[in-house]
Amino acid sequence: MSSPLVPRAKKLAGWGRYPVQTCHVYCPRSESEIMQLLKSGLPFIARGNGRAYGDSALNREATLQMGHFNRLLGFNPQTGQLIAEAGVLLADILDIFVPRGWFPLITPGTKFVTVGGMIAADVHGKNHHKEGSFLNSVDWLDLLTAEGQVYRCSPSENRDLFYWTVGGMGLTGVILRAAFRLRPIETAWIRQTTHIAKNLEATLDLFETFEGVTYSVAWIDCLAGGAQLGRSVVMLGEHATREELPAKYRQRPLQTPQRHKISIPVDFPNSALNSLTVRAFNQLYFHRQQRKAGRSFVDWDTFFYPLDSLLGWNRIYGRRGFVQFQCVLPLGAAREGLAALLHCTSAAGAGSFLAVLKKLGHSQGYFSFPMAGYTLALDFPMSQRTLKVLDQLEEITLQYGGRFYLAKDSHLTPRRLRQSDSRVETFVQVRNAQQWTVHFASEQSKRLKL
Repeated sequence: MSSPLVPRAKKLAGWGRYPVQTCHVYCPRSESEIMQLLKSGLPFIARGNGRAYGDSALNREATLQMGHFNRLLGFNPQTGQLIAEAGVLLADILDIFVPRGWFPLITPGTKFVTVGGMIAADVHGKNHHKEGSFLNSVDWLDLLTAEGQVYRCSPSENRDLFYWTVGGMGLTGVILRAAFRLRPIETAWIRQTTHIAKNLEATLDLFETFEGVTYSVAWIDCLAGGAQLGRSVVMLGEHATREELPAKYRQRPLQTPQRHKISIPVDFPNSALNSLTVRAFNQLYFHRQQRKAGRSFVDWDTFFYPLDSLLGWNRIYGRRGFVQFQCVLPLGAAREGLAALLHCTSAAGAGSFLAVLKKLGHSQGYFSFPMAGYTLALDFPMSQRTLKVLDQLEEITLQYGGRFYLAKDSHLTPRRLRQSDSRVETFVQVRNAQQWTVHFASEQSKRLKL
């Protein structure tokens, strides 16, 4: 008979470090130990590496830390299919497979996420407009459900359970393992082209002009106003072939220089990030990128994960933490809606130095975030003033028919979520019918009445 699964009380938060909750944390080492918790009747949520920004991987009664489920189980070099447990870090996959000529089909903006977290949030990257979300790379997943059964789910087997789970924020069961595809690459380098856009109109025109490019992303100076509203640095990328590389890289095309990592050892003062410091950073970054405009070759780590070299960068926001706002606006309303969001941010003087714009395509997931349009992500230091700005940004999003990314949320209300997404009530009905509400809950799902 297995020993009882014993929790320990621990203060937890998402990457934004807001809100902080004291949670009873369980660290199972086997499926049978997860089953113990399921039989106890406690509602719980699975947690990977804690890189969701808000409270979507927190549950005060029971948080299931999946760190022990960290094995790679198989790889098919003919198809690129990798089988991995839910607690495997994307960083470890990259370390193993990039030198062997493989790269994820879809990747978010940090590599410090787990396979289970990428599935639960149905993460998207700089290529969503062309290749979709993480769902598009998943062949199957194994899910432990409310009745204590493990189901193999795929687009052809237990189809509805598959499409509710990918993007379902861990609220359909515990993802145990999954099979997903990597892409073959000739080199570990990205052929990057950098454009400077003088305002929002020019930025969106660049996205439309280069919609055939695989990877595209823009950093926006969200404190710029007037004729410069939405001025941006737009970065386009393709996996470089060996022939394209400069001669100095061709000898070892799958090796790149080791990136120098900087650790943030202490919390910055809460006052360190304000409109003056953010404006100064934005000016410096914008002019630095102006000098780099044009074509260059960038290693994969720098292109896809620029902030991962700054370990603990969330400490820059101080002990109070920060909140991220991320919405997607439909194509027809994007130009006007994005301008309204940026006007609001600029007028409030609450600029984010991590303002990111991407173009998205359609999504197949039943509850996935993306839709055809543009997604804007903004970070703000946590304060009462910030909460008022978030209220305004959320109302503008609703006005232009947008929706919100739950993996980044720590502020939404049930009303705004339902106004933004007609799928919410169907998701709640399915959760009730399948008894998922009894067994799987997060602080976010409680707050949003999911």
